[in-house]
Amino acid sequence: MLINAKDAIRAIQDNHGLAMDATFVLPTSDRDAKAEFIESRITGAVFFDINAVADHILALPHTMPDAEIFTQHMQALGLNADQMVVLYDQSGMLSSARAWWMLRYFGHYNVAILDGGLAAWIDVGGMTESGDETLAQKGTFQAKNPNPKAITSLTEMSALVALPQSDRPKQIVDARSAGRFSGTAPEPRPGLASGHMPGALNCPVSELLDADTGLVKSTDQIKACFIDAGVDLDKPIVTSCGSGVTACGLAFGLALIGKTDVAIYDGSWSEWGAPDADRNLCPIVT
Repeated sequence: MLINAKDAIRAIQDNHGLAMDATFVLPTSDRDAKAEFIESRITGAVFFDINAVADHILALPHTMPDAEIFTQHMQALGLNADQMVVLYDQSGMLSSARAWWMLRYFGHYNVAILDGGLAAWIDVGGMTESGDETLAQKGTFQAKNPNPKAITSLTEMSALVALPQSDRPKQIVDARSAGRFSGTAPEPRPGLASGHMPGALNCPVSELLDADTGLVKSTDQIKACFIDAGVDLDKPIVTSCGSGVTACGLAFGLALIGKTDVAIYDGSWSEWGAPDADRNLCPIVT
């Protein structure tokens, strides 16, 4: 699931793996993820556009697309069936885990995240290029039937939150920053309420990364992050965030420590905190 830069070079250059840049930045950022990709990327990499690979019928930012739409996007990127995928990002918030989750959700398990991203690749002599990407011929990837239990709906979340804390079958773990979780920092998307779901726990996804190197922390450190946040690692979890991206970062971190009974609330705060949400069904606390 996590691959170091030297092994990533071998996977891509020697074994015909496909590198995908899945950098995503918040709407309030002055960064342009695609422009940064064009400026510098792993040689031969393609851009996994998290904003584009989504169900655009719904008003939410990054709702999971259906199998047909996902297949079209992956084939357009040149992905072949069973081909090794090496994901990376320069987001500082493990946005590549969203692509990791989506690929696995649709049955493509030959996928890993490059530890340390582009910087780690460059540090070990990995080749880079710039300019517009040149896509390979259409790939042979075919999405498989997804696991419906891997994604939690608004209806299911409302039912979960309505239960007393002691009766809830799953814990809710929010990946947003402490300020957004507590309601002391504004949401990056206009109109969204501040705060969090009653009974939710807060484990900011940034806590899973070393602030100096950008490398993913050790499994012991990751486990400590969740325990310090009040998470019971023996009980099932549903993760949430702002729009379904960094919730996948928490799921990735949990997978690294061997915990797989984890679902994603795909609508996340963009749905729960929406200005037109029914507060009887979507209560908020600060």
